Amino acid sequence: MPKKVKHSAKQDRKGIAAVQQIIASDFEWIFREQPTDDYGIDAQFEVVEDDAATGELLAAQIKTGPSYFKREVDQGWWYPLDKDDLSYWLEHALPVIVIICDPVTKSAYWQAVNEHTVVTGKRGGKKLLISRKQELSRRSKYELERAAEGKPYELRVRKLRLSLPWMKLLQDGRRLLLEADEWVNKSSGRGDIQIVSVDDANEDRVELGGWFIMVGLRPYEDVLGSLFPWADAILHEETYDEADHEAWEAECVRYDREGDRFVFESFEDWMTGREGNGSLRPYANSANEVDHWRLELVLNDLGKGFLAVDEYAEGRGMVLAPRRR
Repeated sequence: MPKKVKHSAKQDRKGIAAVQQIIASDFEWIFREQPTDDYGIDAQFEVVEDDAATGELLAAQIKTGPSYFKREVDQGWWYPLDKDDLSYWLEHALPVIVIICDPVTKSAYWQAVNEHTVVTGKRGGKKLLISRKQELSRRSKYELERAAEGKPYELRVRKLRLSLPWMKLLQDGRRLLLEADEWVNKSSGRGDIQIVSVDDANEDRVELGGWFIMVGLRPYEDVLGSLFPWADAILHEETYDEADHEAWEAECVRYDREGDRFVFESFEDWMTGREGNGSLRPYANSANEVDHWRLELVLNDLGKGFLAVDEYAEGRGMVLAPRRR
């Protein structure tokens, strides 16, 4: 007599097939179903760019059926987390997402599992909010690409590692300048930024890279000051001294026909009463369209500490550490 297949197993297969169709056809990524004995992971997705596999992977737990849509709220659905599953997912080598799938409509929704998305309930249990906005479709491809780059913790550490060459330039006595052109009449916060290295005398200029940014309505003094968490952004002394003296002369200094110079207010008093003196600000403006900024990056405690960690990691020797659970 043929062995009957459980209804739940049939539902699971339908869900996995629906997700595979979306990933393989809509995303054009690689879908790899995992063996049934792989604890808590049903499939891996590999990001593909320009017809080439990138090596960036996502691990997915796929749950199928109406029971996963019962805990409904305005934003989406609560997914209760098993303690062992959660511990395994948080320690997994890959970023993990949970997908709930409706086998009738073949629609699916997802949420990443990390310290920022896991919520503690009133009774101490852990749960995950799977948002209606995060439907597994072409619209979520960019967000999933970002998720595949790594867990938030690992991604931030990786970005610090990528910034090490710049930190080492500062450590070796070079100066780093952040130059920005802000289009002040654009609500998109459009701007161009460039990183430049100079020597201690503000000479030997070397351009290290440039980027186009759009920051919306966020003030540039906040944005530019937060782009490099390993450094403090300060006004570039030479640039702002020259710009401030030119502005002071235009406002407070006059010359008569004989060429005699009259000062109506000292530079020091003028600077004291100037709005924004000492804070991050542009040094010039072009035709009321573009504000020009030039800030200098100075290593802070995070930058100095990460350089020390890098120096240690480049060394040798054994390290005793707790066992992984």
